[in-house]
Amino acid sequence: MPRYNYECSNCGEVMIVFHSMEDTFTDCKVCLQINTMKKLLSRPLTVKKRKPTDKKIGAVTKEYIEKNREILKQQKKEAKEKTYEPA
Repeated sequence: MPRYNYECSNCGEVMIVFHSMEDTFTDCKVCLQINTMKKLLSRPLTVKKRKPTDKKIGAVTKEYIEKNREILKQQKKEAKEKTYEPA
């Protein structure tokens, strides 16, 4: 079911209402006034499709782990070589 945003012209309350395209929502449930709800413009939901890649997700993840493993080895080596003064 589509969702619509409505605003009450009397109390200013904004509501999200789910109903079919043929139905309307006119009465405010907060201030109980009749025919005060006006439909607000809203942006439609669009879903973008991703471009297919040559690599599978698992392969990309494995590649990323391997690259970072080498960086971690280098950082460990540098930390072992460095001398630290006690505080």
